[in-house]
Amino acid sequence: MKHKTKYLGLIILLTFFGCAQNTDNAKMKMADEEMVAPTTEQKTNETVERKLIKEGHVEFETNNVSSTRKNIFEAVEKYNGYVSSDQEFKSPGRKSNTVVIRIPADNFDNLLKDATQGVEKFESKEINVKDVTEEFLDIQARLKTKKELENRFLDLLKQAKNVTEILEIEKHIGQLRSEIESVEGRLKYLQDRVSFSTLTMTFYESIPNWTEFGQKFKNGFRNGWDNLIWFFVVLTNIWPFILIGLGLIIGIRLYRRKK
Repeated sequence: MKHKTKYLGLIILLTFFGCAQNTDNAKMKMADEEMVAPTTEQKTNETVERKLIKEGHVEFETNNVSSTRKNIFEAVEKYNGYVSSDQEFKSPGRKSNTVVIRIPADNFDNLLKDATQGVEKFESKEINVKDVTEEFLDIQARLKTKKELENRFLDLLKQAKNVTEILEIEKHIGQLRSEIESVEGRLKYLQDRVSFSTLTMTFYESIPNWTEFGQKFKNGFRNGWDNLIWFFVVLTNIWPFILIGLGLIIGIRLYRRKK
């Protein structure tokens, strides 16, 4: 009977902690909303650092894909970025390259300026900035609350008197640990997206699109021109023999006329 009473008290305590967690989450969410969007009447001395995710996509034509690619990679190295994706495509009439760049947020504008230097016209240019400050603060608050609750369960685990209590507490700790890892993963993802902006650059070069018939005609014209040049080269090498032959022909005709 005594053990049953302890077990019942433990269940009530766990239920209380669960309710307290939900209440704390609701309060923290309201506090975050007030922090992100303060009213004109409410003043605070604390300044909230905005968490911004910046992404961009540009597409333009170039006279030389290889030269433009070299210029872009030099700019990436200069501003301490890295290339996360590099794809090349070739289709009839077009050769293109798409590069996905991760760059420190503070260097985004400088990189874009240097990498597109000399570009007169963009086929498309899109820069987006997403404010994730509210989500960032909410995740931090939830993570703090879950870790505090985990510490409470660990303290209860030290005080457990029997196997049933230990298994019940460990079950709650396992679920809580899974939630903490999930929240930490989301927070790490947001931190990475905020710290490093993403820029996708697509640049292409137009190339003549020859049909099969047009290619054969072009090859035939080039071969004919080459043969004509070789013909003149041969004539240049045998011109003495040509003169001797012409002289013989003229001499024979004159001789026959005299006869």
